[in-house]
Amino acid sequence: MENIFSFFESINPVLGAFYATIFTWALTAFGASFVFLFKKMNRALLDGMLGFTGGVMVAASFWSLLSPAIEMTGGKGFEKVFPAAIGFGLGAIFLFSLDKILPHIHINFKETEGIKTPWRRTTLMVLAITLHNIPEGLAVGVLFGGVASGIPEASISAAVTLAIGIGIQNFPEGIAVAMPLRRQGASRFKSFWYGQLSAIVEPIAAVIGALAVTFFTPILPYALAFAAGAMIFVVVEEVIPETQQDRFTDIATMGFIIGFILMMILDVSLS
Repeated sequence: MENIFSFFESINPVLGAFYATIFTWALTAFGASFVFLFKKMNRALLDGMLGFTGGVMVAASFWSLLSPAIEMTGGKGFEKVFPAAIGFGLGAIFLFSLDKILPHIHINFKETEGIKTPWRRTTLMVLAITLHNIPEGLAVGVLFGGVASGIPEASISAAVTLAIGIGIQNFPEGIAVAMPLRRQGASRFKSFWYGQLSAIVEPIAAVIGALAVTFFTPILPYALAFAAGAMIFVVVEEVIPETQQDRFTDIATMGFIIGFILMMILDVSLS
């Protein structure tokens, strides 16, 4: 692990953000590749993996984003928490707006949201997962941007650890996208292609986030909290409800707990 940290310390942080999110995309593609081995997935396993994804995202939102945002803000009381509160709210509003505007469909292929469109259902599903990945890429990017700006609370180890955690939860997410597409009749290759494509937005969001913080250092606490608010919105609005539509809610809940614990351990022990 020290070699990994040393590598990212030796390169430009914006480039580091790009490399780190290429890793998270690669794990999404790895998960999607399972469609070449299996056509169907047990619903209990799918719900458990989605719960795991939600747990990782919630833990990352606090340990990697909100807590550092508050720590790096000066003052006391309301003054200290104000940037985090504003950023968190703006992040949630941003995803709320995208959710209402961008046409997409959930994994169950039943609930269509956003403006009406003639786009195919597979495209709408990929757009839904793409919504999930925007805040994830942004979160990694703003941490690397904080490193570039010399903010003590933003370390390479914290940024890399966050990327590792997001990558881990991207693996089941890739499966969760590709398998339903295959079950709906798409070819193995097409299911894989759309599954991995859903995470390609992460490197883009990461570079944008890193550059924004690099040029406007004072926005870092707001940017960290913004990414956290966007991630929490995704978990509460889409990930958790998706796991509660069948009889495997307990499995999904335990998946959430495991994901939260794993991300907390990674963040505290490696950052």
